[in-house]
Amino acid sequence: MSCVRVGLAQINATVGAIDANVAKIRDQLQAARARDVDIVAFPELAVCGYPPEDLLLKPGFIAANREAIERLVPATKGLTAVIGFADRRFDLFNAAAVLHDGEWLGTYHKQRLPNYGVFDELRYFKPGDTELLVCVRGAWVGISVCEDIWLPGGPVGRLARAGADVIVNINASPYHRGKWRDRHRMLATRAADYVVAVAYVNLVGGQDELVFDGGSVVFGPEGELLAEAPSFEEHLLVSDIELEQVFRARLHDPRRRHVTRAEPATVARLFAGEPAAREVGTGQRADEGGNAPHEMRTGQRADEGDNAPHELRTGASDRDEDDDLADVYAALVLGTRDYVRKNGFEHVVLGLSGGIDSALVAAIAVDALGSDRVTGVKLPSRFSSEGSLRDADDLGALLGVELLEIGIEPVFQAALDVLEPHLRGTTPGVTEENLQSRARGMLLMALSNKFGWMLLTTGNKSEVATGYATLYGDMAGGFAVIKDVPKLLVYELSRWRNCQPGGAVIPISSIEKPPSAELRPDQTDQDSLPPYIILDAILEKYVEEDWSIGEITAAGYDEEVVRRVINLVDRSEYKRRQAAPGVKITPRAFGKDRRLPITSGFGSR
Repeated sequence: MSCVRVGLAQINATVGAIDANVAKIRDQLQAARARDVDIVAFPELAVCGYPPEDLLLKPGFIAANREAIERLVPATKGLTAVIGFADRRFDLFNAAAVLHDGEWLGTYHKQRLPNYGVFDELRYFKPGDTELLVCVRGAWVGISVCEDIWLPGGPVGRLARAGADVIVNINASPYHRGKWRDRHRMLATRAADYVVAVAYVNLVGGQDELVFDGGSVVFGPEGELLAEAPSFEEHLLVSDIELEQVFRARLHDPRRRHVTRAEPATVARLFAGEPAAREVGTGQRADEGGNAPHEMRTGQRADEGDNAPHELRTGASDRDEDDDLADVYAALVLGTRDYVRKNGFEHVVLGLSGGIDSALVAAIAVDALGSDRVTGVKLPSRFSSEGSLRDADDLGALLGVELLEIGIEPVFQAALDVLEPHLRGTTPGVTEENLQSRARGMLLMALSNKFGWMLLTTGNKSEVATGYATLYGDMAGGFAVIKDVPKLLVYELSRWRNCQPGGAVIPISSIEKPPSAELRPDQTDQDSLPPYIILDAILEKYVEEDWSIGEITAAGYDEEVVRRVINLVDRSEYKRRQAAPGVKITPRAFGKDRRLPITSGFGSR
């Protein structure tokens, strides 16, 4: 039976490390050749890394990434490769190079450029206007890039109408909790509605705040899942796509026969393996007639058939539909490992208070780097409880990390003495509490400076949202591991980690005791914040979904509590602007996702 063997090489590329990325691509080309792959695809902008941001404004960067493609051409002997890069013509394009048997056969330019959430592609790229079909071992393979496939119609629809058997889609799709379900549902829908096989390759690895989870997949022409790569690790997924199966599915699906429009004139055809590759295409869309474009009156896309509805179809997966905790934890580990290593650090340090947040961060750091590359520091004050100090000791022993102890009392008292003439007659309060936190931050940064260790901060999303943290104190550091993890999820992840092979690593008392900053006698978080079960629910509605005060109150929450929480969120924007980057694991993280002005006359309503 006629088939085409497709390889999906999900690699961990580093932005700007072009030589290292080229070396990874060469290795995967060799591996694909050894497995008799016909066509192998690499992620979006694989050569230069994603997202390169304003590096794309540097002509030297563009030239280096294009020259890298030219260096890869000889490495494609015996197969076809689709490799993402930034292409310079009269403008800049997010592109896919098609290399075949030692020749640069053609180039596709991404047409749909996302400009929402963490994406800023219209800042840098011009949309392409021509589709690309490549004939590989008798199979017509349509080339597309990420967002091209996320909406119905458009370039993928035109490729399907032009006769594509397989759609290759190269991606840099960042992770958030549960996103894989959205991808699978969307890809199954495209495959079934267009009656094509879909081969989707995704980037893997951490890049600043973003984590790319891989999870590359192949879907068959009826929306069935044919193959799936593991998440959060580099992998070459190989799958045989039976062309007869694609044709048979079309025989049994009459919807395509009702599409009467001519083949799109924007589709260029390349023949891999022919003596001389032929390229056909006028550059004009099929739904544009000379100088008399058709006016759309029905609300239907010009490239969608009347009887081709885009229904949701799902493929099967071995993943657990109900439990994403393993994925969240893996994303935090990978994001931490890559941020530390890709920025040239070998060792991390963090303060261990005996609380749940620092315990979880320490566990993630050990799983990311190894216990010999993590140093914990106890920083007791006059308000530190014996139980918390004991919990820090137990955590250090369970994780096998080096544990230092540096008491902050002399530093704290010296600061009080210096300030005493200026604060005389005032009531001790938040100022004095923050002095302790800043003393800790100063001492931890001293260790970081002296030994070249990266300081990890331990604040969670609930604290970051409400400003329940001290600038230049517990916010000091290079990377905020759980910055996007709400407090209740911190507890869930800690319990999940304790159930993994090897036994518990986080003391049970750290999980069960009331959370406290221990900056004054008998202090708990709930002295300043609502209970976390209420706080996190309000934050999800306000931060993630932009609900108003009235809408949140109508959902059953006390209006006074809602107003207080939202006021804390709005007033803390200036703190978040100065916070360390951290791993994005929710659909709307602070920073790249949620961008609000610090100075604003628009009050919450």
